[in-house]
Amino acid sequence: MASTPPIPAGRALFLDRDGTLIPDKHYLADPADVELIPGIAGALAHARALGYHLFLFTNQSGVARGYFTVDDVHRCNARMEELIGLTPPLFTDRCIATEGPGDPPLYRKPSPRFILESIARHGLDPRHCWMVGDREGDVDAGLNAHIHAVAVCTGKHDAAGWAAADRPGVPVFPSLVEFVATLK
Repeated sequence: MASTPPIPAGRALFLDRDGTLIPDKHYLADPADVELIPGIAGALAHARALGYHLFLFTNQSGVARGYFTVDDVHRCNARMEELIGLTPPLFTDRCIATEGPGDPPLYRKPSPRFILESIARHGLDPRHCWMVGDREGDVDAGLNAHIHAVAVCTGKHDAAGWAAADRPGVPVFPSLVEFVATLK
């Protein structure tokens, strides 16, 4: 009788928010405007069932720019999690990078700091970690942390845009849903 191989310990998906989990509404501040990209709830449920920890990693420069507050971001995140509808806590940890483009990039993607800190804090195996996002900064944060990076076409770029962005070796998927379907 063949045995099932064990699930590797410390598997994780680092997920961008705007353009990856929810449509990018450009400086989203009102929870009433939060909606999910189709299929996201099922994809996240499937990833969790496979033993993946989920991490939210989002740049929110609108805070530094004075367009909205961190409390607004938390309210939008809470609404997103409510719409996803999975048993809390959905995310093992969250990083809301509030730096603006001109600020020193402590956590703002493409900084890998949050990913590296999470790997150390939660005993993650970098060989089984993925950063998923719709922008170059998302992908570059994963590459800078020496984990796998995945590009999705539900935000800034379509497939042609990703080809022009020139990230060799980074797989491109129509959405997070199609990527998660490839996980084992």
